[in-house]
Amino acid sequence: MRRALPQRGFTLVELVTTIMLIAILSVVVLPRLMTSSSYSAFTLRDEFISELRKAQLLAMNNQDYCYRISVDTTGYQLQGYDNTTCTGSAKLSETKQKFEGGAALELISGSKKSFNVRFDRQGVVTTNGTSTVCSGNCIKVIADETLTINIESQGYIHGR
Repeated sequence: MRRALPQRGFTLVELVTTIMLIAILSVVVLPRLMTSSSYSAFTLRDEFISELRKAQLLAMNNQDYCYRISVDTTGYQLQGYDNTTCTGSAKLSETKQKFEGGAALELISGSKKSFNVRFDRQGVVTTNGTSTVCSGNCIKVIADETLTINIESQGYIHGR
């Protein structure tokens, strides 16, 4: 009589599970390891547009206050003042959103990396407290790619 030899190897379920785990890891982990920047330009642009729209809505709904977004080389922060000129000490200071991996924001006119963006009562942007209205390409988003944020003269904010 012959004895049956034990089967060796992996089952189909084990092979499929292993292949799926490798595929998931390659989709999630490898792109993070391959880029020089850990911050996506699209993510930064979308986050900053949301912050701009929030400041714009606050300025339009609270006309006795001044709201601005202060940008410097390390990050950006929404601040609120109890006057219409954005002077004195800020009564509202949200947590500063820090840039990662060499990401930055830059004002296209003048190539400034430190600037303030505020909105008047009609939701129109002014920069650095002046009455200069930004129209069209206003802010450059620099990370793994370079994108722009457009602010139209009527106050509409969108990415390009």
